[in-house]
Amino acid sequence: MENTREKLLKILGMIRPGAQFDGCPDLIKAGLLDSLLTMMLTVEIESSFGVKISPLDVVPENFKTVDSICELIERLQSK
Repeated sequence: MENTREKLLKILGMIRPGAQFDGCPDLIKAGLLDSLLTMMLTVEIESSFGVKISPLDVVPENFKTVDSICELIERLQSK
């Protein structure tokens, strides 16, 4: 069974093929995620992980790194 990180990296690879997300210290500053890609990612996360991401959760701190996105997903799954 895939863990959250592996599944998330697959989703990121689908929305931005060829980009190196893992290990990047700031996905937004690096230009790997912009507002449109963040919204696409949000929809994919909701569908793939069975969670609902509130507009209040769509903030740069939650989408800064792969780890911060994983933490968001796991926090929402535990609700």
